[in-house]
Amino acid sequence: MRATAIPVSVLALSPAHASAQEDRHYPDVPEPMVFDLVRGLGARAGELEVNTLATSPLSGQDKVVEWAPEIEYAIIDNLAIEFELPFENMTLTELKVGIQGTFGTFDGGRIVHGVQYLGIYHREDKAASHALLYLLGRQHDARWSTMTMVGVGDVRVGQSESEAGLLVNHTTFYKVNDAQTAGLEINYKSGGDGGFLIMPQYHMDVVGNFGVQVGLGVDKQRGEVARPVGGLRAIVEF
Repeated sequence: MRATAIPVSVLALSPAHASAQEDRHYPDVPEPMVFDLVRGLGARAGELEVNTLATSPLSGQDKVVEWAPEIEYAIIDNLAIEFELPFENMTLTELKVGIQGTFGTFDGGRIVHGVQYLGIYHREDKAASHALLYLLGRQHDARWSTMTMVGVGDVRVGQSESEAGLLVNHTTFYKVNDAQTAGLEINYKSGGDGGFLIMPQYHMDVVGNFGVQVGLGVDKQRGEVARPVGGLRAIVEF
């Protein structure tokens, strides 16, 4: 989701530079609900977002609610950071930081691409892991768009390479109208603790800069049975 950037006076842009920034165009590609971006690709300096995602299995004995408040901020054009606090029920399980950069556009401005880094500290085993992903978004026409994320995740500090796993997230979006978008997100992770998630979702701008995303899908982790899962993300942009 995008918001009008908050003016940042310290940039002191010249009139020519400011005009160039205003004329810059990026394709209109939403963010996936589950594996979201650190702001949208092409974020402008001063963009600020606060959001929380909550997911929970809808069957089985272990119905833990996983939720994670986070804050995202574009420190300069095309470079954004985030801080996230993942919880399981009321237990803080991780400390997470993300950095994301936008490289630019090609294919006549229909494709935007960039890179995302995630650093995670796991409180239970006092270990850190890292993920690095390449991001590619394409606006196919006025209604259809896709976001693809490919990289490596769960790279543990001080442990073997076998801990690393391939990460793939692909989401297809359909813009219903200016305030509503439908999407289908597919998330896959390889390795012994990997699995996949298929999450149909619906994004809605509710009022002002407040929006919600809701989803209902299927989660299948390696060695476990597939289970239905529900998700909700609440978003406020400034």
